[in-house]
Amino acid sequence: MKKVKHNLIFKTVLTAIFSCLLFSCAIAQEPPTAFKDLDYYFSVARKNKNQNNIKSALEAIQKAADYAEKKEDEKGLIDCFHKYAFLYLELNNVPRSKFYWDRTRVLLKNIAYPYGSSESKYLEAIYLYLDKNNFQAEEKLSEAKQLSNDRNLLNRIVLTQANINFQKTNFLKASRFYNALVVNSDIYEKDYFTTQGYLGLAKINSFDNPEDCIKFGLEALPIAKKNGFINEMLEINTLVGKAYEDIKDYNTALIFNKNLIHLKDSLYGITASKASERTANDIHIEGLEQDVKTLLDKNLEQEASINRSESTNIVAFAILAIISLLAISLYRNNQIKIKTNNLLQKTNKELEIAKDEAVKAMEAKTNFLSTVSHELRTPLYAVTGLTNLLLEENPTENQKEHLKSLKFSGDYLLNFINDILQVNKIDAQKLETLQIEFSLRKTIKDVIDSLQQSAKSNNTKLNLVIDKKISRAHLGDPIKISQILINLIGNAIKFTKNGEVTVTINELKKVEDICTIYFEVKDTGIGISNELQENIFDSFEQGSIQINREYGGTGLGLTIVKNLLNLFGSTIHLESTKGVGSIFSFEIELVCKDKGASNTEDEYIPQEFIFEGLKLLIVEDNKINQVITKKMLSKKGMASDIANNGTEAIELAQNNTYDAILMDIHMPGISGVEATIEIRKFDSEIPIIALTAISLDDSVENFYAAGCDDIVTKPFKPDYFYQKIGENIFNKKIT
Repeated sequence: MKKVKHNLIFKTVLTAIFSCLLFSCAIAQEPPTAFKDLDYYFSVARKNKNQNNIKSALEAIQKAADYAEKKEDEKGLIDCFHKYAFLYLELNNVPRSKFYWDRTRVLLKNIAYPYGSSESKYLEAIYLYLDKNNFQAEEKLSEAKQLSNDRNLLNRIVLTQANINFQKTNFLKASRFYNALVVNSDIYEKDYFTTQGYLGLAKINSFDNPEDCIKFGLEALPIAKKNGFINEMLEINTLVGKAYEDIKDYNTALIFNKNLIHLKDSLYGITASKASERTANDIHIEGLEQDVKTLLDKNLEQEASINRSESTNIVAFAILAIISLLAISLYRNNQIKIKTNNLLQKTNKELEIAKDEAVKAMEAKTNFLSTVSHELRTPLYAVTGLTNLLLEENPTENQKEHLKSLKFSGDYLLNFINDILQVNKIDAQKLETLQIEFSLRKTIKDVIDSLQQSAKSNNTKLNLVIDKKISRAHLGDPIKISQILINLIGNAIKFTKNGEVTVTINELKKVEDICTIYFEVKDTGIGISNELQENIFDSFEQGSIQINREYGGTGLGLTIVKNLLNLFGSTIHLESTKGVGSIFSFEIELVCKDKGASNTEDEYIPQEFIFEGLKLLIVEDNKINQVITKKMLSKKGMASDIANNGTEAIELAQNNTYDAILMDIHMPGISGVEATIEIRKFDSEIPIIALTAISLDDSVENFYAAGCDDIVTKPFKPDYFYQKIGENIFNKKIT
């Protein structure tokens, strides 16, 4: 009789489990929308979490979870579980945080909820960051950003990116993220993110710049006090107190240390921490008890049903026997799966370690090449700048010949450095295509004009055949299209002497406003044999050592072309016969903008400017570069002052009137980007031109976002340099 009773109970438990699964599936089919009342509980929890009142935050989320269950709001329940996970992280209880994260992952399998999926990826990134798997954490953050555009979540992601780069000691990148938080526009936690931004900048400067550490700390402290951010107040007082000690201001340091003791005694006692831990445990146990109670209730219902029907018992025995056999089979299969999974997890872990090592090696190579390329540009600026100045000072014929050779060598070295940096950026996935309005005809004509001199030196005729149907204006990336054409046409000219190079541009088709443009570069040069065509697009590959010695070059041009076309979703095609010539062709889709286009050829004509009487501020830490830039300005009748660093630049810009500022980006202390941000706070009109030996980590978008009006890359051609100064001073005054 006891055995029968045990069997009945076992059977009812299984039935209850199956019922629960069916109920969960039924809920997943029709996910209800979120209810406004949940926002209230989430707001309460958010405020208490930021004030380190984890107990009240947990209680608010418990009420939100009860409400979501009552309303059968599955998305709301996912949000509650995520917030449980975040709060347990605040208590340093990672296993319990992952317990709730796992529950959301199960629920998300049955429901389409992009925001919930994004938060799940974000949580996974935090776990990886805590385990110091920084590369994998950044990958998950990138995936999270693609799933949702919620401003609060994006700000939390930015904060985590800043902390990851701080952990990696990449302080330059970390400071950019912290600066972004300082000026955030979050509707829920604006003050919290602003405090975190200033606090992060204070931490970065705490290592070697105590004055700036104090400055940022004192910016953060009143915001933290106003909002009751206890943890941040503790950290700020600690950092600022230590910074005052570093500058030997011990009286002020003592004040902050006393504040620290007072905060610890009155606001951050052990009792409050234990109360939060107890509340967390109570809520966790209550959740588990609720799950058990649900199963027991269903068991009682099934047991009552069995007692009411003898015939049901007989059927139950039969089902139980079948289930028992299935259970044994499932158990054995499960054991096999466990062993297999353990083996797979071990293998995956080894693969992840190997991947991390490979990524670190790639990052080291990339950073090395980037650093070398950037560092070479600075002395190269001196070489090319001084050469141009000497050529303008009426040298003798012998001196002119030597200077022209020096200029040629400098230009050759600059092209080589540019190619290395371009390939390095492509390898590091730092390039993206722009979407701006431009004239394709003008872009192509500019490229052809710039290469005519090279064609004449090889006694080669350079032809352009362009389809009349091609629109006057397009939407796309003219810079990268120019780079592709310059490399292809430049290569064709280099390998074609006493011959002909023909560039053909046709519009193949037009569907609504999308045009498919065909580009072809045909030459009558040395050609490429079939066996060498397979590797011709590899880095540093020119076909043979003999070709490299005879014609020179880096062997990177076609690699750059291939990778730039990948950004457009296009491929390069090659037809070539040795001794006859080669044809390189590709297609690109562009947006046509006929309505806003001009009916005449859009031709670039350099403007003539009168520079006499202008006064500029040169911000440059390199002494040689200061001399060269100052002399170049004085040749056009312009006066100038020199700032040796960003701090001097801010002071001079405040106390003097200048027509423009030439801002170096990479300087000791505060960078050119940070100096520009500070200047824009009190002067929004003055033209600021970034002069930079641009590196891999540099982002042109960051320069413009900081307030730069234009960018000139060092080394630069004098005519281009003067043109940019004139455009930004005189054209800006006209507008």
